[in-house]
Amino acid sequence: MGEISRVANSAAIGLAGRVALVTGGSGGIGAELCRSLGRQGALVAIHFHAGRAAAEAIAADIVGGGGRALAFAADLSDPGQVEALIGRVEEDLGPVEVLVANAGTGRPKSYEEVDATLFDEAIALNLRAPYLLARRTLGHMRANNFGRIMFVSSVAAFTGGLVGPHYAASKAGLHGLTHFLAARCAAEGVTVNAIAPALIQDTAMLPGDPAELAGAIPVGRLGTPEEVASLVMAILGNGYMTSKVVALDGGLYPR
Repeated sequence: MGEISRVANSAAIGLAGRVALVTGGSGGIGAELCRSLGRQGALVAIHFHAGRAAAEAIAADIVGGGGRALAFAADLSDPGQVEALIGRVEEDLGPVEVLVANAGTGRPKSYEEVDATLFDEAIALNLRAPYLLARRTLGHMRANNFGRIMFVSSVAAFTGGLVGPHYAASKAGLHGLTHFLAARCAAEGVTVNAIAPALIQDTAMLPGDPAELAGAIPVGRLGTPEEVASLVMAILGNGYMTSKVVALDGGLYPR
């Protein structure tokens, strides 16, 4: 009973004071995730690659609201920079306790256009980087009996989607990674889940005209970054939910 009680108690602890790293934090979904974590009292590490001004503005918003946040640059397609990013976050904020692997890439292409280079680029950023980030942070999470890992996938992982084979394959890999890691750290208060959004406005991943895309969605509109962040925060706050992939797509792909 003591072991069960210890883990249950750690699961009940909120996110206030926890160090949370959001990759791709300067974009539409990532920015809202950072703001949501900041409102929960987390110490937010906002990763960016090219969007320095946007990341620093988000950090300033969080700090202006009484929170703490810092922006960190890294090219996550480079394994060395993945390691360096975690080191800088640990030095400036502390060990990562909440990891939201949101950064991704995927230019719309047909399978004829996706050569080895494009395929490897997608795998490096969309799948390898999340794995390396999780691998690097899980040790502290497990040792301290608390951790939250959220991989941001895509409905394309279920359906193939519209972006291309490189994108669909890399996102599908996150689902296998979710299940593998979750099974090995659940007993130590660490949850690992994934969310699979589709057709979210204010993102760079829309594979067509927003008005035309909205017409194909049962709810009749695109999703919002706020709706994605709301679901992510609910999952991060639930210590009993792990090894799950949750679609958020306006009813587009019922499962």
